[in-house]
Order: sequence, then C-alpha cells, then structure tokens
Amino acid sequence: MKTDNMTAVKIDACGIYYRELNEKLRQLITNGAENIEIENVCGQRYIGTDLDGQVNIEIHGTPGNDLGAFMNGPTVTVYGNAQDGCGNTMNEGKIVVHGHAGDITGLSARGGKIFIKEGVGYRAGIHMKEYEGKKPILVIGDTAQDFAGEYMAGGIMILLGLNLAEGEKHPGKFLGTGMHGGVIYLRGTVEDYQLGKEVGIAQLEQKDYQILNPLIAEFCKHFSYDNEMIMNRNFLKLYPRYLRPYGRLYAY
Repeated sequence: MKTDNMTAVKIDACGIYYRELNEKLRQLITNGAENIEIENVCGQRYIGTDLDGQVNIEIHGTPGNDLGAFMNGPTVTVYGNAQDGCGNTMNEGKIVVHGHAGDITGLSARGGKIFIKEGVGYRAGIHMKEYEGKKPILVIGDTAQDFAGEYMAGGIMILLGLNLAEGEKHPGKFLGTGMHGGVIYLRGTVEDYQLGKEVGIAQLEQKDYQILNPLIAEFCKHFSYDNEMIMNRNFLKLYPRYLRPYGRLYAY
C-alpha cells in the first residue's frame, strides 16, 4: 500500500535500535513516502545513509554518527544537534542542523549542502573534494575547532562566526592544514599563526561575493537570520597556495 505523500509519515524512534530504525525508514521510502518525521531520536547512527531520491526527512532529537553518509538527494533537517561524521562522503542532497555538530562534519563530502546553525567540532570539512562536476558546500554559523578544512581538495566551506563579538578572532588553529583545493570563506578575523602553512589569505573579490551571497541567503532562510546583518562584516578568503603541498615527501 502506497503512503500518502501529502502528509508526513511519523516514526517514533524511542528505544528503537538503529538498524531497525533505518529499516523502517527505507521501507517507507520504498512505499512512496516523500515526507517523514522521526521523533524522539537519541543517538541512532547512520540515519539517511545511502538514501536516494527527493524525500524530506525531519529529525527531532539528536541523531548519532554518520548522519546522511553517502546520501544521494534527500533533504534531512535536524531539530537538535548532530554528532560526529555528519554528511560523511555525501554525494547529493542537503543536511540542515538547527544546533551544533560534532567532529569531522562533512568528512570527504563530494557534493550536496550542509548547513549548521551553531558551531562544529574538530576537523570539519576534512578531505572535502569536488567530484564529477559536484561541489560540496559546508556553511557553519558559529565557529569550528582546530584543523577545519584539513586536506581539503575541493568545495566551499564558510565560517560565519556569529557567536563572536566584533573584533574577536576565530578560535580554531591549523586552518586548512594540507589544503590543496577548494576555498574557505571566513567572516571576521584570524591570525596568520592559526593557518596551515599551505594556506594563503586574501580579501574577497567580486566573483567571491557572487559565490557567497546566495549561500548566505540560503543559510538565513533556514535559520531566520538577517542577511544584511551577516554580510555587514569583513570576510576573508583562505585558499591553497600549492596544488600538491606534500608531493615532494613522496618523490623518489
């Protein structure tokens, strides 16, 4: 029997083991559900992993590690926080978190968009890459801990620093260590010693604002922020200075 796509189908995740929860989710999608609400989520892993299609999934609670890993199209909205590995190797789709996220957010993402309202843990965006014309986007409302953008090979990361007072510096160190592709846009200030040795720093050009403006507008739409307030502060562009920063280490 096909589900009614006009009404969200609800799952109560209270006390359900993660494998059972994910099986329920897959079965609903197979049966035609397009809008699904999962309530009382508490640490269940792998929600949305390897799912295809245009289904909308709302999560109320705190999902476990690897939310949306290898995802190919769905939109996942979390009304709470997310744990480690959110968007791991994501291909397409969107993840919107109305809270903060843990370590390695966006790990190896190669497409899709991730919007985090608050801050993230360590190594956000590590190994992000562009794949077959896809470009991953990671927008973080507050700040990231150390090693954000580590070994980044493609895509766009935006650190908005909305929790910082004017003039207060971003706290993360080793930004972009090993970075050899992509770009990081940082709202506010950062010291040179906080950057990886492979990273250059520059003011934005017009083409950068053409990239940045629609992504900030989308962030504001998700979280009811004022776009003008966010854009009314200086942004910096962090870019890779070398294509293969460690290539000489492996040369014979």
